[in-house]
Amino acid sequence: MLLGAISPAASLADTPRAATLPWMSPDIIARQDGASEADQREAVARQRAQLLLKAMSLPQKMQQLTGSAPEILPELPQCFGGRHISGIAALGIPTFRVTNGPVGLGQNDCVDAQLVAKAGSAAKAAGLAYTHPSSAKATALPSAMGIAASFDPDVASAYGEIIANEMHSLGLHVFEAPGVNLARLPILGRNFEYFGEDPYLSGVMAVAETKAVQSKGLIAMLKHFVANEQETNRMSIQETVDQQTLREIYLLPFEMGVKDGGAAAVMCAYNYVNGKSSCENEDILTGVLRRDWGFTGYVQSDFFAMKSTAATLKAGLDNEMPTPLFWSVDKLASALSKGEITAADIDTALERRYTQMFKAGIFERPLVQTPMAVEENGRKARDIGTRAAVLLQNGGALPFRRDVQSVMVIGKGSQVYAQQAVAGGSLPGEPMGSGGGSSDVVPHYTVTPVEGLRNVLKSLGNSGAAVKLALVDDANMSATIDGARVSFADVTAQAGAADAVIIMAGTISEEGADRATFAGASGRQLAGSAAAGDNLDWYAPRSNVIALTNGRNAARNSQSVAMIKALLAAPSRTGVSMNRKTALVLKDNAGVAMDPHLVGPRGPAILESWFPGQEDGNIVAELLFGVKNPSGKLPVTFPYVGKGFLDNVSAEQFPGLYDEATKKQTVRYAERLNIGYRWYDANVSGNCKLVKGRNPCVAFPFGHGLSYTSFAMSNMTVAYDPTAKLYRAKAVVANTGKMAGAEVVQAYLALPRSADAAGAPQPPKRLVGFERVELQPGERKEVEIIIDPAASNHPLSVWRETEHKWVVPEGQFALWLGKSSSPIDLMLAGRFSYRK
Repeated sequence: MLLGAISPAASLADTPRAATLPWMSPDIIARQDGASEADQREAVARQRAQLLLKAMSLPQKMQQLTGSAPEILPELPQCFGGRHISGIAALGIPTFRVTNGPVGLGQNDCVDAQLVAKAGSAAKAAGLAYTHPSSAKATALPSAMGIAASFDPDVASAYGEIIANEMHSLGLHVFEAPGVNLARLPILGRNFEYFGEDPYLSGVMAVAETKAVQSKGLIAMLKHFVANEQETNRMSIQETVDQQTLREIYLLPFEMGVKDGGAAAVMCAYNYVNGKSSCENEDILTGVLRRDWGFTGYVQSDFFAMKSTAATLKAGLDNEMPTPLFWSVDKLASALSKGEITAADIDTALERRYTQMFKAGIFERPLVQTPMAVEENGRKARDIGTRAAVLLQNGGALPFRRDVQSVMVIGKGSQVYAQQAVAGGSLPGEPMGSGGGSSDVVPHYTVTPVEGLRNVLKSLGNSGAAVKLALVDDANMSATIDGARVSFADVTAQAGAADAVIIMAGTISEEGADRATFAGASGRQLAGSAAAGDNLDWYAPRSNVIALTNGRNAARNSQSVAMIKALLAAPSRTGVSMNRKTALVLKDNAGVAMDPHLVGPRGPAILESWFPGQEDGNIVAELLFGVKNPSGKLPVTFPYVGKGFLDNVSAEQFPGLYDEATKKQTVRYAERLNIGYRWYDANVSGNCKLVKGRNPCVAFPFGHGLSYTSFAMSNMTVAYDPTAKLYRAKAVVANTGKMAGAEVVQAYLALPRSADAAGAPQPPKRLVGFERVELQPGERKEVEIIIDPAASNHPLSVWRETEHKWVVPEGQFALWLGKSSSPIDLMLAGRFSYRK
């Protein structure tokens, strides 16, 4: 069996009843467990699924196609759940339990069963099963965006291992993640659940996480398939994306997750793709996913994403969640009687899912809950968070001296950043996990910024340092310091006298809304400045609700940037200039447009920590005081205010043009291949022409990240290996500083001009490889990056729609190696022509 921790003595295969259930016989289980290859195990698992299906009645099969109405779980009477398919004990089919993700076990099919008694019935309590804060607790991990920032697949694997172990503790089977939609829009509400703006980086992280989860006998589910890059009108938005752009950008991380990660499941999305609902889109569910990529797993709907009965089943959907709406018994029976579907269609859908369940060993495992390794997983989350943070700039303030006597933590009273541990949807004064999104995790504990600073200073032998918390109002007029009311002038004065000043700001977001999306009185989403929410000032009281132009949840201005400028301009009374003793800690959903006054030698040190999760305070404090050396790199581009992609998009690109006839909005990905750093590289706006190797529109480029030590790269080369039929890029990295640290060598490929003939003009370069290397002071290592033309990310290829295939363009390729996507940080390793 895949999960060694499960005792064979406890399995159904060892009970007398197994003799009457041939799919559970010890012999067939032994054949599956004894198979040396994954495809061989899957072949036996498929045989077991076929045997099971032969024993099932049509009503049983219909019941198994869908999630169940919220109920108290028979096997787990302490759980009231609405994320499962009820089992059939007589057939040995276990209750099949699903948990949300991707930043830990969010809604996980277990809220307090007492809610049913209080409501009077399961039906009356049904809505609570999906959102109630009594949800079973788990580790609130750093955001997926932070995992991508590590540029380290081992971090993604460690992330997946924590999730898998906690799934077993809670008796769960399916992890609805990783999420591999892309940060096309910096204001996308769910960017923190995804891996950034580059499809290759996203795919690498998804593969590592998927393998880690599934190695524990569980199912990972890639989502949301596909072009699900906005929350605004997500249930009905019509996304128009040309085929080349789909293949080269938005489908690519899914393809890598299927081919390299072996993902057992895929989730179809709410949106429409090129005129067809994602969950009834045969072109992508059958044509791309199964026929082109060879996917043998199953497809589940996003919750309430289905829009039809027969069309979804025929298109390649296998499982409706969370309840039987379109696949209710009466609707399926009607479709059968009309000949719209066949019994064989139902069998196919169930066979796909049962095959993956058998392969994972789910049928053999008793459904129980066991104690969770809370402290151990918290320590692991803390380590992951420190590896995810990115040091954007540092004029010498960081790391802070460990013998400081006074520390000021400053933030907005209307914001969570300085006063609470931060996760997606966090709300001031409310516990983590109450934001309302499906990724909300209810943690066992949280560590606030002040608690974390005190913890770390104490561990460094400095228990006497005074750590004060100042919370400033939106008008920058009044404030509190440790709860006592003061003026903002008092805050600036005390900051001037402090040894270290830590300002915290960011961009909270959540499922359900995009930052700076507005609605009028009718509730219809309005076109406006897409860039309005891409800054540190904009916020709405609840980040998962569309902001109205007036009234409920109206947008507000925190004036955080003005506060930061005022603090930097305050007189310092310690003999050290304010900017050299101040750190701005960002806790962001994704990239944020930067005010130019904050960037450069006059600005503060800037540390990007994303959403750190429950260990927030400890993570940030360890980095600020040099207990850990930041080594993350940006998975998204940080533009200057007024110069970003969002400042240049049309209403057609976001939030979409409204059609009065259909009452729907349609979005067109008119930028085509130019997402993220590719858009800035290509100078689409006409305002981003390079100046001395730097892009004037970009504050911090994709791939950028500093350290408390320094590195030098040399000896860049690229050579073809004719035996292995791949390219080997090499560079020597040296730690030239005084502290151990890590650098990431990044490889970018410029395609020949002939590539443009395939359709869309190619951006100047694409990321095709990276390698993280850890070095002691004075240490040197040679780093090798493999570029395989036959790899699932198609590094040398473009999609030619006229031939419906990937092709390698003729001409000279140029390979660049360096420490970010910025031209000034790259050196030419070599040029080559493709060899077959």
